[in-house]
This record gives sequence, structure tokens and C-alpha cells, in this order.
Amino acid sequence: MSVDFPGDDVFNIEILPPWEMYFDGAARQDDAGAGVVFVSPEKHVLPYSFVLTQLCSNNMAEYQALIMGLQMAVEMGIQDLDVYEDSQLVVSQLFGKYKVKNEDLIPYHKHASRLLDKFDIVKLSHVPRSGNKMADVLVGLASTLALGAEETMSVPVCNRWVVAPEEYEVKDDEVEEVDMITICQN
Repeated sequence: MSVDFPGDDVFNIEILPPWEMYFDGAARQDDAGAGVVFVSPEKHVLPYSFVLTQLCSNNMAEYQALIMGLQMAVEMGIQDLDVYEDSQLVVSQLFGKYKVKNEDLIPYHKHASRLLDKFDIVKLSHVPRSGNKMADVLVGLASTLALGAEETMSVPVCNRWVVAPEEYEVKDDEVEEVDMITICQN
């Protein structure tokens, strides 16, 4: 039996899953990079790759990637965020399980902690490296490109067959030329 009460409005609230953010940073002898990947509640993937313009340690690069990602999330208005990283050190320091002993990391740790406080709900988790592959690839891309401080570059990633799968037989006269630049821009 259902009873309707006059003046009572019915509100349907759709609860979306949180945004996800994967990040990674790496420093090599001559370059450093950071990768940040956002996955929206609708499962849209937003990858970002950053060249770090000053030489730094690997852990500093990890913190810089985290800070850049958190700053972007704040700017996008994200309030519910699950953060994933493969650096046990960074995650454990932010949880307070490990003390920040390296003086160079203290400002990064403080800044990251302040940014984490800006979210209504935030969860920070350590994942194995295999669970953070896309961010890791973006780090490699950034450090390989090594752009200058004010330079940016758009790198489209295309999904396209170059050779037909074996189950399809293609005759030479059936092969058409394809404008790959146009395909990648669309």
C-alpha cells in the first residue's frame, strides 16, 4: 500500500562513482617527467604528460606528479577522488606510516597534504606498477620529449590497423592509400 503525502517532493539522487587519478613521476640522469591520468565516473580517460624542467630525484618527481594531478582535480571541481600510485614511499608518507626524512621532500609533502584536504572525499591507495601502466608510459613520453619550460606539444594516439589481419586476404589492387594525418586528427 502506498500513501502519497501532499507537499512531499520526491528527490532521486544519482550517486556516481568517484573520479580516479593515477600518477607517476620519474627522474633520469638528464631529464624528468610526470604522468597523470584521470578516469571520470563515466569512464572517460584524460591522460596528461609533463616534462619536469628542473633535475630532481625520483621521489621529488613522484610528489610533483601527485601535486600537479591534485591541482588539476581541484581546478576541475572534482570533490570525490580515488588516487592511485605505485610508489609505496609517497603513499606511506602521506598516510603518516613513514616519516619524511629527506629535507628536500618536506615542502612537497606539506603541499600535497594541503591539496588532499581540499576534497570532500579522497582515497589514496598504493597499486602495483602493473596497475599504473598508463601513467608510467606518460612519464616516459614526457622525459623522452624533454620540451623547454614554455613549450607544449599535442601528441595524438591513434588506434589503427596497418596490415590487415591474416584471416582477411587482400589483393594488391584492393589496397588503398590512407591519409594517416587526417585519420589521427579525427
